[in-house]
Amino acid sequence: MSEYILELKNITKIFSGGPALDDVDFSLKYGEVHSIIGENGAGKSTLIKIITGVYSLTSGKIIYEDKDTVWSSPIESINKGIAAIYQEPAIFPDLNIAENIFMGHQAYNKYTRKISWRSLYKKTDNLMKELNIDLNPKQKIRTLSLAERQMVEIAKALSIKSKIIIMDEPTSALSISESEKLFEIIAQLKNSGVSVIFISHRIEDIFRVTDRLTVLRDGKCIGTKDIEEVTKDDLIQMMVGRKVDNLYPKIEAEIKEEILSVKNLSKKGAFKDVNFSLHEGEILGLYGLIGSGRTELAKAIFGMDPYDSGEVFLEGQKLNRLTPSQAIENGIAYIPENRDEEGIILGMNLVSNISLPILRKISKFTWLDSEAEKELTNKFVDILEIKASGIDQKVMNLSGGNKQKVSLAKWLATKTKIFIFDEPTKGIDVGAKASVHRFISELAVKGNCVLMISSDLPEIIGMSDNILIMHEGLVTGFFSRAEANQEKILEAALSNINKTNGNTNG
Repeated sequence: MSEYILELKNITKIFSGGPALDDVDFSLKYGEVHSIIGENGAGKSTLIKIITGVYSLTSGKIIYEDKDTVWSSPIESINKGIAAIYQEPAIFPDLNIAENIFMGHQAYNKYTRKISWRSLYKKTDNLMKELNIDLNPKQKIRTLSLAERQMVEIAKALSIKSKIIIMDEPTSALSISESEKLFEIIAQLKNSGVSVIFISHRIEDIFRVTDRLTVLRDGKCIGTKDIEEVTKDDLIQMMVGRKVDNLYPKIEAEIKEEILSVKNLSKKGAFKDVNFSLHEGEILGLYGLIGSGRTELAKAIFGMDPYDSGEVFLEGQKLNRLTPSQAIENGIAYIPENRDEEGIILGMNLVSNISLPILRKISKFTWLDSEAEKELTNKFVDILEIKASGIDQKVMNLSGGNKQKVSLAKWLATKTKIFIFDEPTKGIDVGAKASVHRFISELAVKGNCVLMISSDLPEIIGMSDNILIMHEGLVTGFFSRAEANQEKILEAALSNINKTNGNTNG
């Protein structure tokens, strides 16, 4: 018997635009965690869709449990023991945990053919205990956090006795403690003989869970290595095809006068008595775990969600509660964490997305100047190095990193002075991260000010001039770049005790 539960040999997949995978080899051992890494567009998603039967092969061979295999559908791969858990769990929010886990294979009374609810809840409870998850099987999915929903997906995979579980960006929206819980479950799966394919842009997570890894670049397999054989720098070089000398290219900018001041800003249930200032040339990092109130604060400043009390001053002038359009007129831009729903319009092309905030400026007598619109788009596609088939390509067909660049590009033509970035590099690859970091740093050098919200500690420390910490809606810490380290930041992020003693960067 082979040591591999799954082998893919010489896999090629060609679409109309060319090969998405070109002669790729991949193997997965029994009871191992094997990571697949690569930049957006490297071929990871295509490879996973071949493994799960979503796509058929152009050429190559799949060997599963020592047998040549051709999946006719995703259902067939599921029935054979392959389960995929995606970044956004595909579950039914208005059903409870037990109903979701056993959807399609419920326990029936053999006489009445009705669902045996007692058996269903007992089996669910046993699965929860097996995974050391403290959840009520009757709890509705919509009441669960994203981390808990992922746990339900894992339990669902185990309920059908999956032998391979694929996890696609499972920690991208999890807190540190939630990620640690997931890592413990992955270790349990491994010890029980389940094989795990792990996909993540977080290199720290790769080193935390992986036994072996395979790197893809431009649809080709660059290599497979034991995790002990590689360093972080090795991985980055394999992924992007070059050495990335500086992932956090912070350019020192002169910090000048105060531009934005927030005083005692409060919103019931979200944040309370928040004070900080933003200065010309400054990148202020805002760190906090999920539930800290950081995104709610950003949306309140931008006018998306009203605050209850407090004051916001722009260049010394008090602002009344703004609408988003008024915020834009006052030179405030918000680049949201959820770019697909709030930052871009997926069904529109690059031209329409990038020109959206300034349509009035490129219109003559209410008629849109299409040539000016295209010229503007081409300019910022070049500046941000957006990779697309052309400016008429729909944004939904871009990679995550290029979607993020489009969400940035639309603000560059406005008279924006204050940029609020919420998780600017979430879900994008290393090469795109370095590009976005460089762009943010250049904004500050040009005299803009940046509020950068991030749950990525190296990013916060590497890019910020000053760092504000929030926990459960309160400001619990403030550090200059020279003072900051991971231990201090985490201590403040996990504590209700205010470490600032009234001192912010104002």
